[in-house]
Amino acid sequence: MSMKILNTEQSAKTEKKLTCLIADTEALIREAQTLRYRVFAQEMGATLKSGSEGLDCDEVDSYCDHLIVYDNDSAKIVGYTRLLNQDQAKRLGRFYSQSEFNLDRILALPGRFLEVGRTCVDPDCRGGAVLTTLWSALVQYALEGQFNYLLGCASITPGVSGYAVDAVYRNIDAKNIAAPELQVKPLIPVPQALRCQRDESGIPPLLKAYLRFGALVCGEPYWDEDFNCMDLFILLPLDQIQERYSKHYMRGRQGNEVETSVVL
Repeated sequence: MSMKILNTEQSAKTEKKLTCLIADTEALIREAQTLRYRVFAQEMGATLKSGSEGLDCDEVDSYCDHLIVYDNDSAKIVGYTRLLNQDQAKRLGRFYSQSEFNLDRILALPGRFLEVGRTCVDPDCRGGAVLTTLWSALVQYALEGQFNYLLGCASITPGVSGYAVDAVYRNIDAKNIAAPELQVKPLIPVPQALRCQRDESGIPPLLKAYLRFGALVCGEPYWDEDFNCMDLFILLPLDQIQERYSKHYMRGRQGNEVETSVVL
């Protein structure tokens, strides 16, 4: 991938506030892994197996591109996702999602795949702008890389009563449920004893964004005990959003204007 800076969010004074880029130094990657640790270990209570105190890191990291949102006012990383394309996955030996689901049906589809994972936003910076910037850059990355599908796991934490699997699926529009031939099976389903009827968690913002642009939820969720969540496998065909994204993105690039994040 040739690009480095993907897009920026302008402040009222036309100064760049949020910059989205591929982390290209060990220092930036470690800062991103620190943010991941804050969100997944300290906030969500995940049991990490990184072996590095204060960092969330694993064997997948060295094969990925690390997409970060950098706040120029506070001089820190405020948003993150990691990107693993099929060539990188081949060198690794798998997509991360294959540790949770049997993806034989999905990977038999013609086209190129890009996996998204470990997405998180600084708890002090939630509310829309960071996630919008991250999402816009992710779509730009995928389109410029000529990928056909985004894939990954969308996590939903349990409520006080447990995992409201059935209620969550009732909140997902029928058009976002994959056809039977694209259904995948979790290697560890959510145990019946941990399921409940009342939806106390709702649909997370990132998953809402995926669903809004046509992502498919492909079957029952995986129970991730270490991360204290259930993971829904999602597949997003990129052809249906290319025209809309390009129209908005190119509008911001006419002349010598500064690139701005695109509200899709």
